[in-house]
Amino acid sequence: MTGVRVAGVGLTQFGRHPERTGRDLFGEAALAARKESAVPPEDIESINYGNFMGSLAERQGHQAPLMAEMAGLQCPATRYEEACASAGVAIREAVRTVRSGEADVVLAGGCERMTNLSTADVTEALATAADELYEIRAGMTFPGAYALMARAYFEQFGGEREDLAHIAVKNHDNALPNEYAQFHRAITVGEVLDAPMVSDPIGLLDACPVTDGASAIVLVSDEYAEEHDLDAPVSITGSGQGGDNLALHDRENLAVTPATERAAAEAYDDAGCTAGDVDLVEVHDCFTIAEVLALEGLGFYDSGEGIGAARRGETTATGKLPVNLSGGLKAKGHPVGATGGSQIAEMTRLLRGDHPNSEHVEDATLGVTHNAGGTVASAVVHVLEVDR
Repeated sequence: MTGVRVAGVGLTQFGRHPERTGRDLFGEAALAARKESAVPPEDIESINYGNFMGSLAERQGHQAPLMAEMAGLQCPATRYEEACASAGVAIREAVRTVRSGEADVVLAGGCERMTNLSTADVTEALATAADELYEIRAGMTFPGAYALMARAYFEQFGGEREDLAHIAVKNHDNALPNEYAQFHRAITVGEVLDAPMVSDPIGLLDACPVTDGASAIVLVSDEYAEEHDLDAPVSITGSGQGGDNLALHDRENLAVTPATERAAAEAYDDAGCTAGDVDLVEVHDCFTIAEVLALEGLGFYDSGEGIGAARRGETTATGKLPVNLSGGLKAKGHPVGATGGSQIAEMTRLLRGDHPNSEHVEDATLGVTHNAGGTVASAVVHVLEVDR
């Protein structure tokens, strides 16, 4: 089984792009990844494309061949949909394809255009990642769902809104130097606590924004990288995927995320590492409570211990385990179909040393990314390592 290296990454600016289409955004990211990789277009054998709500937001189905065209490629293209984990799954399948020897070069990533819709329409579109029969019809939205998870956590383990506020503050601080981030504004704990309440205990500044953006990654086999003398020091050495019941009422405990636990166990075993070997992590913080659940599910904290990590300074840029140095979904932004690819791209830049926050992790050799779908009914975890 061959190893898999990241030959090139491409990102758009995350934010509001009212004048642009999804195809335009993905074309920019894909062309940037192609240019950085120095891989000839004829060598790219397939495209794995993540997208969740394009048929609703842009009334465009069958997007994969369109995105191949925008990337300047003539190759098979497949769309992957796993809610907010769509790009993570697309990249996982690309890793498996390269490892198997079926292909030497695959371009993977994703895109979402969301800000052309009203807030109500975005909320309705995102809600389709929940159980239509038993959750959506009852009026469930994702802020409401994560509020239920937060309340269950507080009741079972303790914690308070100020703990969550420190997560939001940390991630906004991390986004400040990131040129691709949607928000370049520091916030305070007081501002988070005083922000309008969305669904108690989730306030406006506990939630990620609505975002347009795209990501792309060129993955190559070890043999291809060596044969073509590519500058590709970062490898994806572990990949795992986990699942859980879709509806919250069908789960035994709302304060834990078994899908993350299962994905992490598989990824760590695949890479031959443990949670204790990880130097930095990018997690799926669609809401501040989601970062807590992710850190515990990934094995960095016991249940009930992750809630105070940011407040104690342990997950800040200078802490023992820097979390979301990109700014995370909270401040970098969350174009849902692109997020899993963005996490891989940001981790690659951090490990290579060319990210504006790489100075905080100069000696890091191993990073983990965590991409979740819905209320973590789906989770994808990747382990990345860099040659030093």
